[in-house]
Amino acid sequence: MSYHSVVNGQEVAKIQKNYAYFSLEPEIVTNYLGTSARKLGFVRVSIELMLEDADFLEAAEHHSPLIRAAVIEVFGSQPAEKVKSLTGREDIRRSCLEKIKELMLRETGSEMVKDVIFTKYLYFQS
Repeated sequence: MSYHSVVNGQEVAKIQKNYAYFSLEPEIVTNYLGTSARKLGFVRVSIELMLEDADFLEAAEHHSPLIRAAVIEVFGSQPAEKVKSLTGREDIRRSCLEKIKELMLRETGSEMVKDVIFTKYLYFQS
């Protein structure tokens, strides 16, 4: 078996993954740390979870309250500067992904989630 055929075989295996998407409904609206104690900020986010396999859809739905709580916890601890910047948004997305993977591993024995996608991201600070 040549190296080329092994590489091509691996590429075919990657393409045939059975990824699925799960939408956290309704969208999440939560507070984040404002620039001062008198300023209140909130963020409104729609989130799609990219699951490793379609077989995980039922488990994702079952654990969606836990996943929502984890995302709200991550956003609640973020400073306004991070929420408002593009690089900060990416850091928050990665933090959400890691937190969700950790929780799902503990609850189901599998990380389940391949990626977290923010499909809507609005913030406001008074």
